[in-house]
Amino acid sequence: MSPQRQFGRACALAAGLLLIAAGLGGAPAMADPAPGSLGALAAAKGKFFGSATDNPELSDAPYVQILTTEFGQITVGNTMKWQYTEPARGQFNYSQADTIVNLAQSNGQLVRGHTLVWHNQLPSWVNSVPNNELLGVMRNHITHEATHFRGKVIHWDVVNEAFEENGTRRQTVFQQKIGDSYIAEAFRAARAADPGAKLYYNDYNIEGINAKSDAVYNMVRSFLQQGIPIDGVGMQAHLILGQVPSSLQQNIQRFADLGLDVAITELDIRMNLPRDTAKDMQQADDYRRVVNACLAVTRCVGITVWDYTDKYSWIPSVFPGQGAALPYDENFNKKPAYHAIANALGATPDTTPPSTPGTPSASGITSSTASLMWTASTDNVGVAGYNIYRRQGTTDTLLTQSNANSTTLTGLTPNTQYQIVVRARDAANNLSATSGAVTFTTLPSAGGSCRVAYRASNWGGGGGFTAEVSITNTGPTAINGWSLVWTFGNGQRVSYMWNASYTQPAATVTATNASYNGSIGANGGTQSFGFNGTFSGGNPNPTAFALNGTNCTIA
Repeated sequence: MSPQRQFGRACALAAGLLLIAAGLGGAPAMADPAPGSLGALAAAKGKFFGSATDNPELSDAPYVQILTTEFGQITVGNTMKWQYTEPARGQFNYSQADTIVNLAQSNGQLVRGHTLVWHNQLPSWVNSVPNNELLGVMRNHITHEATHFRGKVIHWDVVNEAFEENGTRRQTVFQQKIGDSYIAEAFRAARAADPGAKLYYNDYNIEGINAKSDAVYNMVRSFLQQGIPIDGVGMQAHLILGQVPSSLQQNIQRFADLGLDVAITELDIRMNLPRDTAKDMQQADDYRRVVNACLAVTRCVGITVWDYTDKYSWIPSVFPGQGAALPYDENFNKKPAYHAIANALGATPDTTPPSTPGTPSASGITSSTASLMWTASTDNVGVAGYNIYRRQGTTDTLLTQSNANSTTLTGLTPNTQYQIVVRARDAANNLSATSGAVTFTTLPSAGGSCRVAYRASNWGGGGGFTAEVSITNTGPTAINGWSLVWTFGNGQRVSYMWNASYTQPAATVTATNASYNGSIGANGGTQSFGFNGTFSGGNPNPTAFALNGTNCTIA
């Protein structure tokens, strides 16, 4: 065994003793994650840090390599659910879940069982079971599945998402046909089938103190008073950027004070797309807050992200226009969120900036666009992207960002000189020194065949505004498909747009037609869209608009 591996195993052994104290005694052997990984850093603090996964992802070799070395725990994201494990009454199939459990065991990783009873992902036959038979069917399902995986999982999410937001019981098939007692009966059946696993109630939107978490708190307190077997509460933590509950730590602590363990079971923090540096930094701070809240409570036993890479996130399919919710991007690059988690767990922060990128070269210059390319930077961990600035005297203004060592600037003003410099950044947001500058002048306007009317009104105490934009085609040919580009001059940000989609990596906004309004008739045809935005300090109108690369007059 190598010295490095010996060190990792020693850390794991020490952490295993802490985990026993935290309520994981009697579980499968402690994981042995790679030294310096999130799993190892968490283990050193007596916690686990894990990831959910699903069977289709296991064909992706780079994905599996990170999954099995970075994380000390795995949750089977889907294939332990009822529709997979008992697709027909009395006919059980664990082959897909076994594949994931076997992978975890072969790599010394802990496994959380998810989930025995849930109203979603049920096979249709369950809804047809007569009222007087459903309790027996539920008990049989729990007994069969928990027995199959006995000794292989540290936790069971016994019942999942049984409450509405107002704290009332969700009217699931189990609630309607069995009644309030079904949750307690599920826990009794799980304890009988797998006495060594910790039994959890799991739900979303119970991370802060609110009506829903109060209802869960009252239920589990009642269970403890009645002697109903329950060991922990799982807080899913599907969070929104900038909205980590301020009462998170207090809420974890109140459940711990009952004598229960708490796990953060399905963590992700979604944002409105596209990503940019400001959103990445907010997300990193949000992840740091969640980790710190768990670290502050002894009985918070660990954290699981709901898969670790944006490549396999569930968010975009359920919340259109949102995503980028996880610590790794879709190309398996570590995001600022990863480094925030690692630093919170005790890693030495990365303070080494990337090398200076090469002086950019400019080509393809038009009246409103220019293509740039530069020699790529290097970094001790990895270059996350590049910031592209316009230099005016002693001030560098961020124009856009790029993940590659090239970009195309849009929305430029005709017949104007631009001086452009570039800085590389890494995932810890260290910035390189500034590159040399390239200077070019855009071509004069060709006259254009469009007119734009832009009207904005401020609201929200001066921090928000609504804008209406009207595009008029003044040319003799109809436009089929349009893209309008402009640059804000004072840091304004679009937050929501209607009748068009948009991107805004920095100051420049590109609005593109919706499926139903892409045609603008000739000789005066118009289309309109609008948006809400935010500003700080001032909200001047844009001074130039380009429609499909052609500069427009402003009404």
